[in-house]
Amino acid sequence: MAQQLNDVRSTQWSESPESGAVLLFLHGFGSNEHDLSTLAEPLGLSLPWASLRAPLELGHGGAAWFEIVTPGVPDAAPVEAATELIWAWVEENLAPEIKIIPIGFSQGGLMASQLMRTRPERVVATTILGGFVLDATQPGDASLARQRPAVFWGRGQQDQVIAPVAIQRTSEFLPQYSTLTERIYPGLAHGINTDELLDVRSHVASQLDAAE
Repeated sequence: MAQQLNDVRSTQWSESPESGAVLLFLHGFGSNEHDLSTLAEPLGLSLPWASLRAPLELGHGGAAWFEIVTPGVPDAAPVEAATELIWAWVEENLAPEIKIIPIGFSQGGLMASQLMRTRPERVVATTILGGFVLDATQPGDASLARQRPAVFWGRGQQDQVIAPVAIQRTSEFLPQYSTLTERIYPGLAHGINTDELLDVRSHVASQLDAAE
């Protein structure tokens, strides 16, 4: 039986932004909203941020954006449902003029790409860490193909968690629909290291400078 989705919520806020852009941290499967928020300080971007808790409760403090049935090949419907829950949170908590900078790890990286692929006009500097894209056409894809927004995709060379089929799909999709910065980190498994954080900081900062 399918598990019940809750509303997306955040118990982690740095401050409630009034304008500009906000970092939106999206954790991976089985983690929680306290995970990626630890990146805010080492990133050193001096931006307001929020760290969301995924809607599917797994127990023992963990949560997920959707159930894993076939690794790397999720059904579109639950992913799209979770995407809409994130947008509902954004609409409730952020003024329409505020851009979001989605930074997602693993399953959260997929959700970061979903935000870009559904409402690209609201998103800047999409950051996918150890994640991948959904194998289903999304409402914003045609716009992405024309505008080619900047995307950072980083992953560990030793990552054995993300299925090869998902990596292959993402390798084909992102160069066609974005201006891609791709980094593969030697010796890194399914995680995030200091070099990757430095690259993320440069990616986000350069896109914010370009938007001014």
